[in-house]
Amino acid sequence: MSTQSKRLPDLDTLMPFAGAVVMILGGSLFFPQILGLGYLGQQLQIASFLGVIAMGATVVILLGHIDLSVPWIVGGAAILSTSLAGTGDPVLTALAIPAALVFGAAIGLINGFGVAILRIPSMVWTLAVNSMLLGIAVLNTGGFNPKGEASATMIWMASGTIAGIPTAFALWMGLTALLALFLGRTGFGRYLSSIGYNEKATFLSGVSTPSVIFAAFAIAGLCSAFGGVLLAGYANQAYQSMGDPYLLPTIAAVVIGGTSILGGRGRLLGTVGGVLFITLLTSILSVMQISNAWRSIIFGVIIIVMLLVQTLRRKES
Repeated sequence: MSTQSKRLPDLDTLMPFAGAVVMILGGSLFFPQILGLGYLGQQLQIASFLGVIAMGATVVILLGHIDLSVPWIVGGAAILSTSLAGTGDPVLTALAIPAALVFGAAIGLINGFGVAILRIPSMVWTLAVNSMLLGIAVLNTGGFNPKGEASATMIWMASGTIAGIPTAFALWMGLTALLALFLGRTGFGRYLSSIGYNEKATFLSGVSTPSVIFAAFAIAGLCSAFGGVLLAGYANQAYQSMGDPYLLPTIAAVVIGGTSILGGRGRLLGTVGGVLFITLLTSILSVMQISNAWRSIIFGVIIIVMLLVQTLRRKES
């Protein structure tokens, strides 16, 4: 089912929400504080960082591509925004967030160029871009944590509240609604799914597939950069490898949300459910003192299982 479909959410979309509810109820049997408003509010805030990044990943995966440059778009945006904000200059501080977003969009366009024009597989090209961004960051910082700090606006976006609701969560939901509306009301959303199903046929039908690919990767870059800004605001600083922990959970959230890794089918609503599921799973594993190594193994197993299920369902349909 495509993102722009007006039908009611299907089973793939609803399953991660059901899984999140089951985890909350099941976890509360061992850790009653899970049902507390404070804990749930904190989880919504933390989920927002992953959720913003996963929005862009959904758009790219709908194409049948994948963006592995997420870690250092996130890290680069965080470094750039805190470096500008940390100068104390009012003009540079005001430019901190816009500059980070422009950076993300620019890297997205570079990714789109490699995939749409040079026809290099997205996994290879974006991984190479991520590696180059890592090298540039190390050259810029000398391998040490970058200097700078978050602006008051960045801190408020990441850690503030609006009527008792985490600001980051409100921003995530607002951006998700806007992106879903854009995909549902424009031809762009239909083209994403069409390219995911069959890029050649879509091109032959008169659609400028390179333009769609460029736009999709630019959106993904913007989302990753905004995620970096939020993370920098939450930590009040940027640090090396800030985005590394978000690559695998981002892909897992999108796949768990019902978006086919092969492209052509998926919903942003499902991604929201996938993000909540992954966030709660990570939190509960942390409370149970499960090591990071085992968390990575669990995420990998979940992705593999979901891929197998999606492949079987696609063959049946």
